[in-house]
Amino acid sequence: KKMTHFPWPEDTIDFGPILAGFDKKAILLRYIAIIIFPSSLLTRILGIPNYGDEDEAGLLFTSGSSGDPKGVPLSHRNIISNVLQIDEVALLSKEDTTLMCCLPIFHSFGYTVTLWYPLIRRLKMVTLPSPLEQKKIASAIEAEKVTVFIGTRTFFKPYLKRVAREKMESLDLVVAGAEKVTPEFFDLWHDKFGSDIFEGYGLTETSPVVSVNLKNPLQPDSESVLQIAYRRGSAGRMVPGITARIKDPDTGEDRSLFEPGMLFVKGSNIFSGYLDDPARNAEILDDGWFKTGDLARFDEDGFLHIEGRESRFSKIAGEMVPHETIESKIIEVLKLAEEEMIPVVISARPDDAKGEALVLLTTVAIDEDLLRQKLSEEGLPNLWIPRIILRVEEIPILASGKLDLKGCQVLAAE
Repeated sequence: KKMTHFPWPEDTIDFGPILAGFDKKAILLRYIAIIIFPSSLLTRILGIPNYGDEDEAGLLFTSGSSGDPKGVPLSHRNIISNVLQIDEVALLSKEDTTLMCCLPIFHSFGYTVTLWYPLIRRLKMVTLPSPLEQKKIASAIEAEKVTVFIGTRTFFKPYLKRVAREKMESLDLVVAGAEKVTPEFFDLWHDKFGSDIFEGYGLTETSPVVSVNLKNPLQPDSESVLQIAYRRGSAGRMVPGITARIKDPDTGEDRSLFEPGMLFVKGSNIFSGYLDDPARNAEILDDGWFKTGDLARFDEDGFLHIEGRESRFSKIAGEMVPHETIESKIIEVLKLAEEEMIPVVISARPDDAKGEALVLLTTVAIDEDLLRQKLSEEGLPNLWIPRIILRVEEIPILASGKLDLKGCQVLAAE
């Protein structure tokens, strides 16, 4: 109804009329047949193809936050592998889980975790068409006693001001991915709703789940020593079946897993290459190893810590300067954590003397001298303190809820 002129292809299947044509007797007979007959016979009767494996199951596109979107064909093996990997860590319990499924399926998080996973594992799903309708989603969470809510920090943030605590009381697990959760947001969410956010990490190219924090096991007695499953500020431990390595981002030489560097991963959930882009594929894929573009490290307990996207660093006078670290510190010293929309973003523009110059894009009025003083008092190096501050009407955001880094660079260049 909202998109009356959408160019549907000729072979589109509309499930509405199909489901409306099934009465209770037809549904019951099919259900009995599924239980009684072996899958090999059912697939033959229903005309379901028995091939898949490395064939394409779906074509997604990267967000294009730092450049043009890239086509990511995901195979049947990629999707099923990631479903099994999620199963292995027992993130979602089949018995008592009701999953809120409101992420768009053009987003890999929504595609695998809130579409294919619940369908394959038979979880109870509650669906809404848009993650932007916070009040409708909150009402559905309350009415359907939803226990698991999966989304991104940007999609979650408006709930702090628009949704009452009692609407979210049934939630047992809140998982955030796609973008880093700031320390301030952890506190704001916990103070408002009384629940913790369990951060995970993944990419469209990894189908998407690579790692996730889990609930700590219950302590059976005072003498037991349990392996912790949750570490706030980390992206959790990697799911089974994925191998990781850390390399020097400049030389490509292997580093210790405990030393920050470029993260490479390998596993059956990793895609086989971008659509019609052999040059880029040669750059990011080597013998099954995928260059994620994220700088990361592991701690002594195996938790993955994402230091930042390579595109979210500036090289100034030979030093790698992290944008997200500076943004987090600015939000902290200026007490902007409760702003509903993103209030500040660090970008950069070319600089003849030092390579790049930091540019602070802000939607709020900022006393430049006071900000620089506060950042210096917090111990930020002078090189990390932005010298250019630009007031803008709004920070560019993509439909997926992620920062439009390319749009921010255009503003910074002005």
